[in-house]
Amino acid sequence: MRSNRAPTLKSPKIKVGITIGDPSGIGPAVTAKAVNALSGKAGFVVIGDKWVFDRAQSSCLPAGRAMLKAQNLEFIDLKNVDRKSFSFGKIRAEYGRASIEYLDKAMELLKKRRIDCLVTAPISKEAINLAGYHYSGHTEYLKEKDKAKDIVMLLLNEKMRFALATRHIPLSRVSSEITQEKLRKTVSIAYNSLKKLFAIKNPRIVICGLNPHASDNGLIGKEENKVVKPAIKRLRKAIKDLEGPITADVAIYRLMSGCYDCAIAMYHDQALIPLKLSGFDKGVNVTLGLSFIRTSPLHGTAFDIARKSKLADPASLIAAIKLAIQCTRNLKKA
Repeated sequence: MRSNRAPTLKSPKIKVGITIGDPSGIGPAVTAKAVNALSGKAGFVVIGDKWVFDRAQSSCLPAGRAMLKAQNLEFIDLKNVDRKSFSFGKIRAEYGRASIEYLDKAMELLKKRRIDCLVTAPISKEAINLAGYHYSGHTEYLKEKDKAKDIVMLLLNEKMRFALATRHIPLSRVSSEITQEKLRKTVSIAYNSLKKLFAIKNPRIVICGLNPHASDNGLIGKEENKVVKPAIKRLRKAIKDLEGPITADVAIYRLMSGCYDCAIAMYHDQALIPLKLSGFDKGVNVTLGLSFIRTSPLHGTAFDIARKSKLADPASLIAAIKLAIQCTRNLKKA
């Protein structure tokens, strides 16, 4: 599912800001590996604690491999981690606070146009909440800081794209959260973003059913008939290539076969399970609706392997950086 106008990554003009995420997780290690793997593809501004970053990169890069030269990598060192008590693989309030401070600095750099886009390494929801930041993740925090009205989480790999109608909420709340207006906004934001950020002229979108068999016309649940179908009827006035609701298993099969450019998933795991089965290592999260391009890898902090930096796979972060560059260039051309 490549963009029709996918650019090459030859020019270093795009400046990519990267926050290292929770300093105790694998964020510092995968960031070090990713910026080395993409040397010369863009300018990089890494935001974090330099001492922690150096510890991670010294143990994960091949012997004799140096970090990028100064002209390719700028490091914004907030020096906000206590060296004496620091340890990888720990969930602590101080690390949650540090990861939020990296985000705040990144927002400042975006406003000053010192970076063109933002890529975020994983934070710990538990750690940031321990630090007093009561958010369910990056997406909600960035939405508030950017004063964005409506945002959509877009999850993708090389084979599929999913826009989520709901995000990090309990399954018991999904049905009540899906309204005609919310579904209309989700589809509209996804459609416009596919055109602007992915350079797809006429995006083809399918809406997954919430219930098994997309309710079999109301026999297994009422949401499709009461909410989804009326919303689709309104949306079709502006969006020609829109189908649904289709039972999720069929919609996902057709999406993977290339029949659609994006599917609207009703809840988090409806998208994450097929994405991770079909290409976990290349998965990327994009926040649509912000005033800037923001991407992230599809994995978490991986505290269980954080002390073994060599085990940290940078593939998803590399994919996130490449996509941020691609979307930034497409947006400039739009």
